Amino acid sequence: MDSQAISLVRSSFKSIVAEEGGPERLARTFYSLLFARSPETREFFPAAMDVQRDRLFTAIAYVVERLDETDEILEYLAQLGRDHRKYGVTDEHYQAVGNSMIEAFELFGGAEMWTDEVDSAWRNALAVISAAMMDAANAEDGPPAWSATVIETRTAIRGVAIVRLQLDQPMDYRPGQYVSVQVGARPRMWRYLSPANPPDGSGIIEFHIRQVTGGWVSPAMVTQTTVGDIWVIGSPIGGLGIPENTKDLLMIASGTGVAPLRAQILELIRRGNTRKVHLFYSGAHPCDLYDLPHLWALAERHPWLTIVPVSEDDTNPWWHTETEPLSPIGMPKRMTGKVGKVVTSFGNWAGCDIQVVGNESVVNSTKFRLRAVGIDAATVRSDPTY
Repeated sequence: MDSQAISLVRSSFKSIVAEEGGPERLARTFYSLLFARSPETREFFPAAMDVQRDRLFTAIAYVVERLDETDEILEYLAQLGRDHRKYGVTDEHYQAVGNSMIEAFELFGGAEMWTDEVDSAWRNALAVISAAMMDAANAEDGPPAWSATVIETRTAIRGVAIVRLQLDQPMDYRPGQYVSVQVGARPRMWRYLSPANPPDGSGIIEFHIRQVTGGWVSPAMVTQTTVGDIWVIGSPIGGLGIPENTKDLLMIASGTGVAPLRAQILELIRRGNTRKVHLFYSGAHPCDLYDLPHLWALAERHPWLTIVPVSEDDTNPWWHTETEPLSPIGMPKRMTGKVGKVVTSFGNWAGCDIQVVGNESVVNSTKFRLRAVGIDAATVRSDPTY
């Protein structure tokens, strides 16, 4: 796409975002049109559409923001196309989605915003998006999804479970990526989780899952999962991972966001890494740093790895009565405060490859802090928040 078309797509999308209730209204309109025009597509989605509508808008925003980053966005779209094979999506469905999206934008924007130029720009953008996803899906000869059997489940802290599964066949994913997951208790309700371990040929995959208050799926994953349960897992997605350069790594994790960074550290150990790696591991309370003993053990054996624990509060909630583990001799002690502020108090980290993983608030505030000390935003990597 040329720069003018990209500019028109972005400006019209920003107009929708600026409208009160715009994202939700647009998503509702789109899905209403899609299900009316192609009723069979309703079977791809859960009965409750709230999460799906949010996810749609997040994905559109992510793509629109990166339309001029050709290689990166085409790879992301190819990953989405491979992942969508689990639904049984065909080329005709992509055409139906594109047509419904255009109609939804036109109805939402009205004649004043939706000019012929804007219409043409969006049609070109959606053609590129659809083509990238369809080409990748049609070229893939691997399974559309993996079946996985739960072989272990345990509680890390209240509201956080660690679940290990055995895949029915090995999955080739990059440490740092995430996958869509469906559990038997919540059919058609896919959730995105990051493996906490790198692939090693065994077919074993580990997830760290936090129960979201009021959530539809995570409570079932955390409290109802038992050994022998069958989960379905989609194709790997995401741009995080060990960079091909030799830069030192700055990793910043919040809560279960440590999982994809942990997987990369384990992979670096397997490769015999020598570059410096700093992991700032944060949570609201000290107990949220549930994987700290394991990370400390890794750091003790590998001098290139530094673990800095951070919590926003200095005390634990009333329900957590276990004693806080003592930091090993020579390891940084836990610091108190917002993780972005703590990270930048160590320096400006110029020249490092930087990854930030966690909830949207932590990711955004940390990026803001890094930019404030002169870090180029292009060097700070994070994936969409689902």
